[in-house]
Amino acid sequence: MKALVKYADTDGALEVRDVPEPVAGPGTVLVRVHTVGVCGSDIHMWHNTQSKSSKGVLPITLGHESAGVIAAVGDGVTGWSIGDRVVCETAASICGVCGLCRSGRYNLCPWREGYGLKRDGAMAEYVVAEPRVLHRIPDNVSFETASMTEPYAVAYNAVVERAPVSPGDLVVVQGAGTIGILALQMAILRGAATTVVLGTEIDTHRLEKARRLGADHVVDISRQDPAEVISRLHDGLGADLVVDATGVSAALKQSMELVRPAGAIAKVGWGPQPLGFTLDPLVKKAVTLYGCYSHTWSTWENVLRLFSQGKFRPELILGGVYAIEQWEEAFSAMQRGDNVKSALRMPFGFEDSGSLGGESHSGGSLDSGSLDRGSLSGESLSGGSPGSVSRIGGSRTGGFQTGETTN
Repeated sequence: MKALVKYADTDGALEVRDVPEPVAGPGTVLVRVHTVGVCGSDIHMWHNTQSKSSKGVLPITLGHESAGVIAAVGDGVTGWSIGDRVVCETAASICGVCGLCRSGRYNLCPWREGYGLKRDGAMAEYVVAEPRVLHRIPDNVSFETASMTEPYAVAYNAVVERAPVSPGDLVVVQGAGTIGILALQMAILRGAATTVVLGTEIDTHRLEKARRLGADHVVDISRQDPAEVISRLHDGLGADLVVDATGVSAALKQSMELVRPAGAIAKVGWGPQPLGFTLDPLVKKAVTLYGCYSHTWSTWENVLRLFSQGKFRPELILGGVYAIEQWEEAFSAMQRGDNVKSALRMPFGFEDSGSLGGESHSGGSLDSGSLDRGSLSGESLSGGSPGSVSRIGGSRTGGFQTGETTN
């Protein structure tokens, strides 16, 4: 089968390879991947700029944001059948017996092994999964939308579970990448009165997306002082919550400047850079700093339910769906800031419906003439009942049908 493999600890050591097809052993299932999202961490793996804590085994198949159907069920597995439409959580393996696992916080298990890092991931035609990581895709949610469950779950964990927004809050989001934009949507859903998204000159396109998604203010920090903007909002004392989604350690210094006394900072992004500045403002302002990492079963279930109810705007997030052979363009489009999010389409065997303007099988941007918002809140043009997918490789419509262009 085809898989996108990182094969060395050097810049650019990533290529599509033919690798053996995995099998479903006892207690596992085999998932045939339809769509897999590109994460910023995948781009770091491509350039070998990931943090030391993100160093995995080599060679390794990348990908941890997948949606597909069950193609085989191993011995001892109950409750799942061939043809079930599923998404897979990122924790491919956990110990299951430590205090964190037993208390439901398995995302923090010290022995956790993630897809695309220590376990072969889903940028491949097939991936093996334990039933505990599976979630059913609602009938009215497309594979493309479902493949974005993981980044939405990261934002949900940060803004809803860890550092919850209260109605009326002033929320500042640092970073206009995928997680920053999704954190904006979560803050609005939670009832934030005013939202501000910060970016740089490379984020012009993404800041405009943030505005279309409901941001009250977008600020290019290379041209405008965000502290001056925020000082004019609410009572002028600063943000109730600052979400750091930059992945740059130095952003925490700005977070401390922008947050109000007794406010909170949710740090989602992380990176290898040293701090080089004092943390005294955290103490002087009595700020609560939340580290926000990953997600758990209930997070995924809640995000999928919100997808099904049409509460989000994923059509403004996904900028293009590319064939696995075009992975470099998919990665580069995110790196350049052209796409908030890219995804790879595996050679799934379904007939494309043309909903991506004839480009869904070979990449490119979504075509505005083929978009239908109804597929996100009503009938799915790539969904259908789970039972109808049981013929793996059979004919089926597909595509990311939405209401606006996302390029």
